[in-house]
Formats: sequence, structure tokens, C-alpha cells
Amino acid sequence: MRLLDGSGMSGDVHVPFCERLRVRSPRSTLLAKLPTQLRGEYLSLYVVMDLFSRYIVAWMLSRKENSALASQLIAEAHKRYNIAPDHLTLHQDRGVPMTAHCYLDLLAELRITASHSRPRVSNDNAMSESQFKTMKYQPDYPRRFDHYDHGMRWSKDYTQWYNHSHHHSSLAGFTPHQVFSGAYREIAIVRQRALDEAYARHPERFSKGRPVVKMPPAEVSINPLPADADQATIEKGVNFPTLQRVIGNTT
Repeated sequence: MRLLDGSGMSGDVHVPFCERLRVRSPRSTLLAKLPTQLRGEYLSLYVVMDLFSRYIVAWMLSRKENSALASQLIAEAHKRYNIAPDHLTLHQDRGVPMTAHCYLDLLAELRITASHSRPRVSNDNAMSESQFKTMKYQPDYPRRFDHYDHGMRWSKDYTQWYNHSHHHSSLAGFTPHQVFSGAYREIAIVRQRALDEAYARHPERFSKGRPVVKMPPAEVSINPLPADADQATIEKGVNFPTLQRVIGNTT
């Protein structure tokens, strides 16, 4: 298992949860299958991503898929980031590990709001799906991994690149780590200063007037609550029914 602190390195460093996010801060977890050289054998890559910054806060590669491993990853990430009760919404699909009783009981114990994709809706977890598409479209992505250690090395290098070097189009060209750490604000000031200097020298080159640095979205959500949502929906933190046993754990 590999858990990341705020600098992107592994270790026993305690990193507090980012205070700039909303009270019910959304994160997403998803599992991808990585094929190996042996026909029918796959490695399971679990990824937990902060939706506001697209920062991969935790990941794990295993030789099998089960709810105990998913629970272990969430428990370790929860401890590492010191998440306060009722301050996190975790969205996931309806795969077996994410709907198992032990996994859902853990979320209830940690007081994490559980959100699940709707049945037969493939794009309810679009941001995590997009991250996996970025991963599988990498020029060096192996079509098949030689063995577990090969998968671990590649996943570690990819995560480091994605968090710190990938200038994300949905983040206005900032990297996930810059947004997650809040450094993007200072970087935006430097960018704006450079644009102002260029505009002062050659205003005729800017047909639409003074350029302004684009910033990442101020708010991010999956299936946001409608303006006319009733109080019960608002209190649940999700705008569509999730699993009945999840609802039972919150009542």
C-alpha cells in the first residue's frame, strides 16, 4: 500500500485535511483492472481522489479485489488526513468492494457520507473515470504488466507525475498538487503579472482587451443538489437515493 502526504511522498507524516474545501468535501474512489502477461490475471488499482483539486490522496495496488482491502485503504487515508466527522462525502461506483457490508459499516463508523453511482449510469463518477483515461493514454502505459512489482513501479511514477507535473485542463492549467496545497493562488499572481507586462508592451496583440488568468472552479460537485431540494435530501448530502443499508446507517 502507498499513502501520500501533502508533499506527494510516503511516510508517517500527518497531513491535515485542506480547510479551503466545503464542509462536505467530495472525494471519489474507483478501482481499475490492470492486465498482466498471464491471460485472465489482473492487478487491482484502487485510487482515492480529491474532486476539488483532482489530487490523488491515496492509492493501493493489490493482486485481488475485495472489500477488506478497500476498507483498509479508506481507514488509513482517513487517519492520515485527520478528517473530522461529517466533513467528507465519498463517492464510488457500485462494485462489490464498495457495496460490501464491512466497507459501508466502516464509512458509517468514520461518519463519512457515502454516495454511490446510480444503477446502470456509467458517468456518475466521471472525474475518476477521466483520471483513469489519462492514465491509460500515457505513452509509456504498458498494455500488460510483467508482474506485481512492475505495476507498483509504474503506478508510483504515474501518480507522482499526475499530482505534480500534469497541468490539468479542468484546473485552468494548474497541477493537482498546486490546487490541493493552495499554491495556485501565488502562481496565478505571477502569471497575471507576466500577462500585464505583455499587455502593456503590445496591447494591439490582445483583441479582447487585458488578459486575465483563469482560475480553477470555485466549487466542484457530482450531481449537485437542485435548488428546490427538500431538507431530507440536503441532510443526506446526496441528491439521489444510494444503497438502502447506507441510508439505514445514517438514520
